[in-house]
Amino acid sequence: MDQSSPRPQISRRPAGALNGRLHVPGDKSISHRALMFGALAVGQTRITGLLEGEDVLRTAAAMRALGAEITREGADWLVSGRGIGGLVEPKDVLDMGNSGTAARLLAGILATHPLYAVMTGDASLRTRPMSRVTVPLAQTGAQFFAREGGRLPLTILGAKEPMPLTYRLPVASAQVKSAVLLAGLNAPGFTEVEEPEPTRDHSENMLRHFGADVTVTQAGAGRHIRLKGQPELRAADVAVPGDPSSAAFPVAAALLVPGSAVTIANVGLNPLRTGLFLTLREMGAKLVVENQRLEGGEPVGDLTAHFSALRPVDVPAERAPSMIDEYPVLAVLCAAANGTSRLRGLAELRVKESDRLAATAALLRVNGVNVEIEGDDLLVHGTGEIPGGGLVETHMDHRLAMSALVMGQAAREAVRIDDASFIDTSFPAFLKLMRGLGAEMVAA
Repeated sequence: MDQSSPRPQISRRPAGALNGRLHVPGDKSISHRALMFGALAVGQTRITGLLEGEDVLRTAAAMRALGAEITREGADWLVSGRGIGGLVEPKDVLDMGNSGTAARLLAGILATHPLYAVMTGDASLRTRPMSRVTVPLAQTGAQFFAREGGRLPLTILGAKEPMPLTYRLPVASAQVKSAVLLAGLNAPGFTEVEEPEPTRDHSENMLRHFGADVTVTQAGAGRHIRLKGQPELRAADVAVPGDPSSAAFPVAAALLVPGSAVTIANVGLNPLRTGLFLTLREMGAKLVVENQRLEGGEPVGDLTAHFSALRPVDVPAERAPSMIDEYPVLAVLCAAANGTSRLRGLAELRVKESDRLAATAALLRVNGVNVEIEGDDLLVHGTGEIPGGGLVETHMDHRLAMSALVMGQAAREAVRIDDASFIDTSFPAFLKLMRGLGAEMVAA
């Protein structure tokens, strides 16, 4: 989604507390997978709670181009799948917009289908390396042709006689793991993946939900995943829980604004996704979870965040996979704490929608916060109050934009961002929902 008309915003301290109950958009990771797995299954899958952000709509369009029938019925989405091996060659280039998840997972699917396809994305996605998936996927027999550095546009020639993979991830990455598992669906025998640290397991959960034979065992500090190839996936309805990565922003705002109490209903609580909530409790945040239950194999509940005086924190590197998308807003919270916080092992942030590590540091510095990058660690020297007053360059990154807008709710001076348009990729109603809670966010 290349934007020609930026939408700048100003965020400033509200007159009173933030209060209310809201639903955040459906989990983006689960939404992508629900569309993809539904397209690979036999029969019709009904999806409730699908995130209707730009990233997920790109996935829907891509799966339609590959032959799946995808329609919207009221608030639900219906997917009539083609079955494993049944996808058709797309007639045009597949444009994945801003979504690295969609691009990398789809590369896995296409690697083992004997099709010709070309994939591209917006200006941000075209800067992000795809070699982390194309290198292992080439071992299936697929061929990939990309720009220098493995960047999009990417041409894919799927393997006619695909081979199953046995692959050990060099670094923890749910996207790479999922791409390899998706490739294994249309390969004979067993595909096996070993990850050095546990990463979000939505692919494994949903594969089982659709009838695949997937086993997971402990392997040292990580896990070993084994998938039996060429299953017949059966259509299975999916209820998408609220995205904990999206919930992070109203939660953070509530923690920062005195007197606030905000409840996020029906939010996903998968333990491999909730590292931020664990970290916030270590900082002294008052978080209360009620109505815990299982829906579609995923734990969910209602989470209430109350204004809290926060203390600095030292976040271990091994926690990064469970909260990789939440570091920018966590850094904002650390800036409001009194003392130095160290966020460790953030190499993965360098290859997000932007160089998110450098951009997060810049977001803080331009608003008067003392911050350092030491190797792959981020050090935030909080003083208990954020000066603010800066203009944040969002670099077409939705999470940076939302983090900066949350910062403005607690900063002494208003915080401005250059463009809010890319928030639509993951949280289309963000500004409306935040204003409904009492937040002061207005067009510049």
